[in-house]
Amino acid sequence: PDLVGRSLRCGTDATIGLLVESIAAPLFPELVAAVESASSDAGKSVLVASTRADAGRELRVVTELLRRRVSGLLVVPTASDHSWLARAAAPLVLVDRRAEGLDADMVGTDDKRAAFDAVAHLIAHGHRDIAYVGDYSRVSTSAARLAGYREAMAHYGLLVHDELVHADCPTARAASAAMSSLLAGGRQPTAVFSDATRCSLGVVPVLHEHRRTDVAFVGFGDFAMADALVPAVTVVDHSGAAVGRAAVARLARRISEPTLMPEIVHVPVRLVE
Repeated sequence: PDLVGRSLRCGTDATIGLLVESIAAPLFPELVAAVESASSDAGKSVLVASTRADAGRELRVVTELLRRRVSGLLVVPTASDHSWLARAAAPLVLVDRRAEGLDADMVGTDDKRAAFDAVAHLIAHGHRDIAYVGDYSRVSTSAARLAGYREAMAHYGLLVHDELVHADCPTARAASAAMSSLLAGGRQPTAVFSDATRCSLGVVPVLHEHRRTDVAFVGFGDFAMADALVPAVTVVDHSGAAVGRAAVARLARRISEPTLMPEIVHVPVRLVE
């Protein structure tokens, strides 16, 4: 069949647009594979593009996908105002993150609750000086995880010392620098909560390099070889595949029932000790 002709007759193409921050970033390869598999089962193809965390690029790519008459959009939003997406001429589901200025379906995890449970796990094991190393605090997922960290500390009557909080570490290198600073500081943490896989990949090597494997560690997101580390670490298992499948299911429902009220769908996570 002539796919262009069919899209003109139907008004849309049998294609979903998927916009992620980076194909190479942790979580997203698994998510992309799950979206492609679930979409294929539903008879749809997927166009994948990355924003590189650039709001201008995001606008250009979304505009191009809409020009191609995609039947729906799955968007991992950048950290900027997204009120302009309310006018998108295609059903839309946000993935992994909420978007400022936009009331839309969102499929992801309960980041605040998961972070609370991770820090509570450390507290239950006797830790009081717990450091936080996290991604950009303006990103909704990291903001929620930082809030969960603070809430857990407050819930158990513990002070949050500013010198132990290192937000805005978007790369492994930045997280490494933050961990080195923590180990050189006056108040030594006995445990660290890392709010993203890229941060964990910076924190863990520094702990080993400084022979500080006495410092307990919990990371948000599993990572390669985590189960081979000695001593062992604890991770919040955040499945990109589960998020991808749930996002495709929600978008399919949004396409068939366009008047549905927007909904937040939380995919379960588990603490792997």
